[in-house]
Amino acid sequence: NINMATDLYKTIKITPKREVKPPIKQKAYRGFSTVNPESTTFQQFDMGLIKQNLLNHFNIRQGEKLSDPTFGCIIWDALYEPLTTELKDAITTNVTNIVNYDPRTRASGVQVSEYESGLQIEATITYRDYNISENLRMQFDKDVGLA
Repeated sequence: NINMATDLYKTIKITPKREVKPPIKQKAYRGFSTVNPESTTFQQFDMGLIKQNLLNHFNIRQGEKLSDPTFGCIIWDALYEPLTTELKDAITTNVTNIVNYDPRTRASGVQVSEYESGLQIEATITYRDYNISENLRMQFDKDVGLA
């Protein structure tokens, strides 16, 4: 009977239960930014990186880029001007062009309005790779800058 017990032991196989791990999601966009002082790391990914790239573009005044004087934002020069219909249209076109300059984003519903000491821009930004839209509100302040 001892042989029978050892033979039975050899035929029984115990397979451990394996956990199915979810597939690792690759981050589409990777980069870094040193702008946010509250961040514990300089790394940024995906939509956070795209937003930071857009804000960087809005912080460049038109004419500052040596290789392309038409690149940049006209709002900084318009802060001290009266907000006429023509100026609103020019800013709306400029904001739309800045957002659409990045192939990852599209702008719609751009609105320009005055607020306390500057201009407020509201737009719907669509992140094309993610098919996600969100409202973006930027305040260009005469004293503080971009908020």
